[in-house]
This record gives sequence, structure tokens and C-alpha cells, in this order.
Amino acid sequence: MRDFLAGYPLTEKTDWDISSPMPEEELLRAAEKCGIHARAVYRNTGTVKLEDGARCGYEFTRFRADRYVRGMHVPSEITFTEDIACDARRRDFCVNAIYYDIRAEKFVDPLCGIPDIEARTLRTVRESERVFGEDGLRLMRLARLCAETGFLPDHSCREGAKVNAALIEDIAPERIFAELRLLLFSDEKHRDQAAPYRGLTVLKETGVLAHILPELALGDGMEQRRDYHAHDVLEHSLRCVKYAPPEIRFAALLHDVGKPYCFLHDGNFHAHPEEGARIAKEILARLKAPKQLTEETCALIKLHMLDLDCRMKPNKVRKQLLSCGTLLPALLALKQADYMACKDDFSTAPTVEKWRKIYGEMKAEGVPFTVRELALGGREIQALGVPKEQTASVLSKLLDFCLYDGARNTRETLEKFVRNNLE
Repeated sequence: MRDFLAGYPLTEKTDWDISSPMPEEELLRAAEKCGIHARAVYRNTGTVKLEDGARCGYEFTRFRADRYVRGMHVPSEITFTEDIACDARRRDFCVNAIYYDIRAEKFVDPLCGIPDIEARTLRTVRESERVFGEDGLRLMRLARLCAETGFLPDHSCREGAKVNAALIEDIAPERIFAELRLLLFSDEKHRDQAAPYRGLTVLKETGVLAHILPELALGDGMEQRRDYHAHDVLEHSLRCVKYAPPEIRFAALLHDVGKPYCFLHDGNFHAHPEEGARIAKEILARLKAPKQLTEETCALIKLHMLDLDCRMKPNKVRKQLLSCGTLLPALLALKQADYMACKDDFSTAPTVEKWRKIYGEMKAEGVPFTVRELALGGREIQALGVPKEQTASVLSKLLDFCLYDGARNTRETLEKFVRNNLE
């Protein structure tokens, strides 16, 4: 109801929630008559996950009241009810406690959430300290909801989140990571580019960021050279996310996470790419992030400062372009977002412009960037007498051989190179 009343169009990402006092068994019988099938039934919470013939998903939840042990996320006691107002008060924000009565064809708004939508405001359904104190994950949901909708928490809501910020530490890291990921991709729901930055700002202002990413939060107020930066370390990182495409958002968020560590230990930022990669690996392991995401993020962080001053010689740039492999588009995107975040400058980063030019020259020359682009394959190399266990090494040498002259990438020339190196 919230997104519909806010004027957002229905999309494939729209969540469909159904609620009533109807017991699960009765709901299941009614659903089957309509050609809708149950995918999962959770009788302890009165929840049924449904799917129609078009594979569209719905979630039914029976009217209920919940009781919590402070910060434990999962209700300690559930009581089913027929009182819609009671069901509304178990939720988090008033904008999420609006119902549409299908039979009566009217909205039911027990907690005045519709005026909040019109004012683009978030209020908690009860005292904010109690709402956030019941479930620490609501602290992350607040930031995500602000990101996705553009709504802002009222004073009471914001203060309640601040008071309870430490409760996020009671939440399983997998749940924190899942919410953080949704926040970083929140622009995809309503095509609002500023969404992730807005959500991260709420995490910062409520103090939650200092608990989930303390290494990053250390950069708050840490000044940088004014001739290069208009923002402190943390604000620069948040703005880098704002300007980054979705596929590198984690790298954008953590690209300078090594700066606070380096400054506090060495008094400068010199080694921050290497230290940042190390710290990012620790953070992502703590959050139980996928292995591939961790590896790519850490690699990008380690490489993001390469040739920042554009003094690297073209031949060395060629070597770097080759060694980056499939990470090259992501690295250039990170470099561009990093440059834009320094002073909110939307022009092309000098390093990106230089590297793209050299990359274009290499492509025009026919320089192979992968072993698949070589004119000689692994089996053909082995047919020349190269042992199988040395094939990968020889292929790598062939790539280096063609790096500065794409014309060398012919079967005849590469075969000659292999034979000469066998002798």
C-alpha cells in the first residue's frame, strides 16, 4: 500500500502482502480455489508464502500481536487476534501499517500512515525507543526504507534509532549483510540514483554505521587535502557509492577504508590501498559476504589508486590493463566514481581517459587480452612439445609477447616463439 499511495508504479520488485484474521488452513483452501498455491507455511507465525500461475509471489500473515525480548529480532510470544489495530501496532512504521479492505473497497489506516506518506515522513507505530528496542534489525530497515522511498524519519523516530543503535550488534551478520546489500542497490526499485547515499547517511546519523562498519566510520570528520578533496574520508566514501554503478557499490563504499587505519598508525594515507584491501576482507568475512564479492572488492580496493597522477608510462599501463583482465571495467568505474566523489566533479577522470585511450589503441592493434584471443591454443602448444603442466605458463608468456605488438598474434609467429623458448 505504501508504494502505491506514494505514487510509485508497480514493478516486478513490488511486494504483495495479504493480511487478515483468517487461520492458515482456511486461507490455504481459499487460495487453492483461486489457483494460487502455497510455497511455504509457517504456522507459528501465521505466515503463508503463496505463488500464482504467473509465478508472482504473495505473503499472507494472520493478524497477530508480538512480544519481544529486547533486541532479539524474533518475537518471544505471538498471539493471534481479530483486531486490525492490534496487528498494525506490531509493525515498525505507520506507513507500513496501511491496509486495503478488498470487499469494502476502501483503505483502512488505524495509525494515520496515509498522512505520513503525503508528508514523506516515517513515524514508528509506538514509542520509537520501544519499537527499535524490540528488534535491532529495524535500525537497518529504517535506513533502507529512507533510501527506497525518499521519506525521512521524524525527530522521535531518529532519536529512538540513535538510543538503540548498539542493538544492531545482536543481529546475525548474514541479516545485516542482506539489508546492507538491499540498501546499496536501493536505487533499482524506483530508479532513484541518490537512494543508496540517502540510506547510508541515515545509518551514519543514527550511529548504526559505527556498529556495523566501525573501520569505515572512523573516517567521520577525518580531513583530507583540500586541493584534492571537498569532503572528509567518510563523506567521500558515501559519495563514491552515490556515483558508482551497482556492480561496484561494495568496493566504492570500502575503497578508502584503509585511510583511518593508516592515518592513526602512520600519520598519513600512503599505504591505504593495501591496508584497505586487508581490512575490507576482514569486514566482508565478518558479514559472511559471498567469496566472489569479497575477492573482487578487495582486488579493486588494492588497485584503485594506480596511476592517479597519470605519470605511469604507456607501456606500464598496457601491462596493467592486461593484468586487470575481467576486472578492468569495474576498476575504471571505481576510479571514475572516486574522482567524482572528491569534489563532485562530473567530468571524466584523467586516469580513466588516459587508460581508455591506451586500451583503444591496444584493441585497434589486435592485442589479445585473454588466452582465448591468442592465435595459438593450449592443445596446439602441447603438440609443439610443451608439457601439459607448463601450458598455462606458456600461454601467459604469449600474452606478454603480444602486449606491445598485436601483429605478433599470428599462428606462425606464436609457434616460432614457443619453439625458440623450448630450445
